[in-house]
Amino acid sequence: MANSNHIVIIGCGRLGGALANHLSQAGHKVVVIDQREAAFDKLSNDFSGYKLIGDAVELHTLKEAKIEMADTLFATTTSDNTNLMVAQVAKNVFNIPRVVARVFDPAREAIYRDFGIETISPTKLTTTAFLKAIS
Repeated sequence: MANSNHIVIIGCGRLGGALANHLSQAGHKVVVIDQREAAFDKLSNDFSGYKLIGDAVELHTLKEAKIEMADTLFATTTSDNTNLMVAQVAKNVFNIPRVVARVFDPAREAIYRDFGIETISPTKLTTTAFLKAIS
């Protein structure tokens, strides 16, 4: 990723916070959206991005995050439904070039792919790691 990337991260839990810290430190322009102000406690003191309290399912929240300027959107909440909804809007309404969503239910991955959304499934990754550990 080039340093000029504008990256929007939905959810500031352990995953979203870690991504935001890493990408900010690497020089990217990062906007993190979460409904809870306390979630931003996961961001490091040197986080240079923008923190936005709001519901990413609402268009006005995404517009406030300047989503139309984003090169990448990461949907990292713990809700598959929220991640799919926000990822769809990012891809189809705002034409964000790279949209990646976390999806816990591997059966839902096909739905995401049908919408042209790249997925990462912690369930699948963990299963693979456990199976690799016994082989």
